[in-house]
Amino acid sequence: MIRMSAVDKHFGALHVLKGITLDVPRGQVVVVLGPSGSGKSTLCRTINRLEPIDAGSIAVDGTPLPAEGRALAALRADVGMVFQQFNLFAHKTILENVTLGPTKVRGLAKEQARKEAIGLLERVGIADQADKYPAQLSGGQQQRAAIARALAMKPKVMLFDEPTSALDPEMVNEVLDVMTSLAAEGMTMLVVTHEMGFARRAAHRVLFMSDGEVVEDSTPEKFFSAPESDRAKDFLGKILTH
Repeated sequence: MIRMSAVDKHFGALHVLKGITLDVPRGQVVVVLGPSGSGKSTLCRTINRLEPIDAGSIAVDGTPLPAEGRALAALRADVGMVFQQFNLFAHKTILENVTLGPTKVRGLAKEQARKEAIGLLERVGIADQADKYPAQLSGGQQQRAAIARALAMKPKVMLFDEPTSALDPEMVNEVLDVMTSLAAEGMTMLVVTHEMGFARRAAHRVLFMSDGEVVEDSTPEKFFSAPESDRAKDFLGKILTH
């Protein structure tokens, strides 16, 4: 579903992604872990070309990533993205936020888009907030609305870039619960996160990145119980002792 081959990315002199090769099959949940600055978010953002790459190739569902224009817009419609910040339109209600993409991009009739949006808001547990504006919702509710908005496009793949890192601790689980249920339903997902519990519970694979490289690619069981690299051992030692 996602195929990256020998992908390189620089920010000026900084070599952020170094020869990344990665395959994510349909229905698989891949969690990307690693210290800050290891290239995790950049990796995530290259998959729908929010960050252009310097070398290599990326394909989604067999289609190489277009450079720009309508083809890129069409591919982005197939790749749902949920960010650290919720990026909801502040002047639109939650329901309007969720129906905007399907009506404008997919050409869905307004009534059908509304019906589907209500269903998605029920699924993420905030149907009762449909007529409110983003500022009236808690962070956790806003992030669940952002997930509903991404799902409204019926994406083939969902990318999550640190979706809980801007949330208060008590709101983290309500977002992770929605993500766990998506994983259980077979959604193809690439998730950049610091949430180790989610990685253990929902991931099929854990990628550990350090200095722009994928250092380990293994099952959650193996990664958490017997990491192979010293960098991963050091990382887990710091994270799991807190």
